[in-house]
Amino acid sequence: MSGQEALHFQSVAFSGLAPGARLIVLGAVHGNETCGTRAIRRAIAEIESGRLDVAAGSVTFVPVANPLAYARRRRMGDRNLNRSLVPTDTPVEFEDHVANWLCPLLAEHDALLDLHSFHTAGEPFVMLGPEDNNGTLEPFSRSAEETALALRLGVRRFVDGWLDTYAAGVARRLAAGASAHEADIHYGVGTTEYMRAHGGIALTLECGQHDDPAAPAVAYRAIHNALAHLGLSGAPAPAAATATEALRLYGVVDRDEAGDRFDRDWASFDRVHAGELIGTRHDGTRVVADQDGYVVFPNPGALPGQEWFYLARPSGRV
Repeated sequence: MSGQEALHFQSVAFSGLAPGARLIVLGAVHGNETCGTRAIRRAIAEIESGRLDVAAGSVTFVPVANPLAYARRRRMGDRNLNRSLVPTDTPVEFEDHVANWLCPLLAEHDALLDLHSFHTAGEPFVMLGPEDNNGTLEPFSRSAEETALALRLGVRRFVDGWLDTYAAGVARRLAAGASAHEADIHYGVGTTEYMRAHGGIALTLECGQHDDPAAPAVAYRAIHNALAHLGLSGAPAPAAATATEALRLYGVVDRDEAGDRFDRDWASFDRVHAGELIGTRHDGTRVVADQDGYVVFPNPGALPGQEWFYLARPSGRV
């Protein structure tokens, strides 16, 4: 881990005079997703200058959650921080050290806003957690609060089904002969799943394509709206989004070999019809849609064994 000794973790916290919710906002969980970092630093400057007031509760900003990945301008340092996020007594990879610092910080808060961007062109959207349930995978009881916050972040598209879909992918990998280490359902746990498991609500806002000049403004607006909705700032509460679109992830397709290729330049939420060609395996096998729906998170640079793309269909959630 070259340069590890020069790295450090930073959080900036502000507390109001009155009691209230405790919000934490993360940027650069993935080092090449910098729109959140820019928006967070803008918000911090506004609070420090007095242009933005934290009147109640508290907000903690983490401009760069993964400083090694950020310094390298890559998605990850040694591994993906947003997978298998859990403290450990035996840190090996740099992200283990991040988890040991970040996880206790997350657990001190009531709500998380995690700011991200994505590989290909597409409209910003919010990743929601599960609906209220008593299941074993991701039990949850604060869906109404989480959805209310999501509707006020300034975007109109909402996606859920992440951990269910990831678990189905794990089951498929195990059935195909992968080891338990290679196909661990806990590998699907990231910042939001960790936050919910510790009693909070948590949203991932995908602000647009990595280099979209509008993405930092999407992140900045979401910070202001979250502060207002949760009653932390003195700003009027934002109105809920209208003309919303809700989708649910239902399938994940891995890239098996470096020779696997997409049939065209897919963007997140491109529509796909049953039987339509999405990509071709290195051996010529066609990868087609099993039903009408949407391609989500297409990653032409995915490494073999990693998620290549997801599939989604309409949901009545929002």
